Amino acid sequence: MKLVVIGFGQCGSRIADEFARLNKRAISSRGIEITPGIFAVNTDAADLSGLTTIKADYQHRILIGGRKTGGHGVGKINELGAEVAREDADKIVDALRTTKRFYDTDGFLLIASAAGGTGSGAIPIIAQHIKERYMDKPLYALIVLPFEHEEQNEERTVYNTAVCLKSVYSVADAVILVDNQRYVRKDFSLKNNLDKINSLIAAPFYNLLCAGEEKKAAHVGAKTLDAGDIIQTLLGWTVIGYGESKIERFNLFGSGGFRDKSNQTHKAVQAMDAAISEISTRCNPKDASRAMYLITAPAKEINMDMVKEMGDWMRDMAPNAIIRNGDYPRDGTNMNVTVILSELSDVEKVRKYYNASTDLVPVIKQRQKDVASKLQSIDDLGKDIPTLL
Repeated sequence: MKLVVIGFGQCGSRIADEFARLNKRAISSRGIEITPGIFAVNTDAADLSGLTTIKADYQHRILIGGRKTGGHGVGKINELGAEVAREDADKIVDALRTTKRFYDTDGFLLIASAAGGTGSGAIPIIAQHIKERYMDKPLYALIVLPFEHEEQNEERTVYNTAVCLKSVYSVADAVILVDNQRYVRKDFSLKNNLDKINSLIAAPFYNLLCAGEEKKAAHVGAKTLDAGDIIQTLLGWTVIGYGESKIERFNLFGSGGFRDKSNQTHKAVQAMDAAISEISTRCNPKDASRAMYLITAPAKEINMDMVKEMGDWMRDMAPNAIIRNGDYPRDGTNMNVTVILSELSDVEKVRKYYNASTDLVPVIKQRQKDVASKLQSIDDLGKDIPTLL
C-alpha cells in the first residue's frame, strides 16, 4: 500500500519524519517505495528545521500562518491552528500534487497530536479539504493522545483532545488512536523517550505497507495482504499493535520434527500476544467489528497449523469481527506479527475525554467572561484619567 503522509504540528511532523526513514529503509533493503510523498506542516519554523529526513524544500516542509504567528506557533490554541490551516489549505493541497505518481497512491495518512494547537486544529480542516477533492481515496488520521501528566496539569490539553477527536472522526475514514503513555520508558531521558516513542508509533506500519508492494516472487505471501484488504479493514476508531519473537538459530534450518513445528506455532502466538499487549490504545477486542493480522517470518517458519492457531486465537479474542489475515515471507531471525482492531464500538479513552471536556466547556467560558469583566472594570475606573496619546 502506498500512502501520502502529512504530519501536522511538532508531534505529527516528527512522526512523519519517522515514516520518511521507514520509506528510505524499504527502498534500500527491499526495493519498495511505501510513502512516495511525505510532508510536514507547522506554524513553528524552528520545529520544521529540526526534522532530519523529510525533504527540506518549502513544498515538503510547509510553514503556515506566518503572518499571524510570525513562525513561532499558536501556543496550544487549536482554534487559531484551525484558522490558519483554513487560510492556507490550498497551499498544502497544491504541495501534495508534487508527489511523484500521486494518482498511483492508495490513500492519505494524516498525523497529529490531539493535545497541541497547530496539529489538533489543522488536521480536521485539511482532512476535510482533501476528502472534498479526492473522494475516491481513503483518508486515515493517526491521532496521538497526551501523556497522563499533561492531562492532569493542563485543562486545555483535555479540551483540545476532545475537540480534535470529535472533529477528525467526522471526516476521516478511520482514526488510528495512539496513547503516548503506553510507550513511556521510565529510565530514558526526555529526548530519548520521545524519539523512541515516535519510532515505536511508526514501526507497525512497515511490514503492513510493504507486503502488498512486493515484486519478488520469493517474498509474496501465500495469502497477501494488500491495499484492498487494508481499506476494507480500517474504519472508525482503530488501534494497531506490533509484536515479535526471536527464532532460535537451529530452528531456521529446521529438522522437520514435531517439536520444531510446535515451537514455530508457539513463537507465532507469542508474537501475536506481544502485539495485543502493546496495542496502541487500550480497548476491549470484543468491541471490534473488523480485525486483521499479518505474520512476517522466514518462509520455512510459516505453516498451516500456525495460521490456523493464530486465526482461532484472534476469533476467540474478537468474536464479533470480520477477520482478514496474511503472511509475508521475509528472511530474518524474528517472527513479527502486526494486529489491527477496527470499527471499535467503544473506546474508554475517547469516552473519558468527551466526558471531561463536557464539564470543562462551561468552566472555560465562565473564566473568559470573568477575565473580560475584570478588564472592563479596570478600564471603567480609569475613564476620567487623561492620556498622553
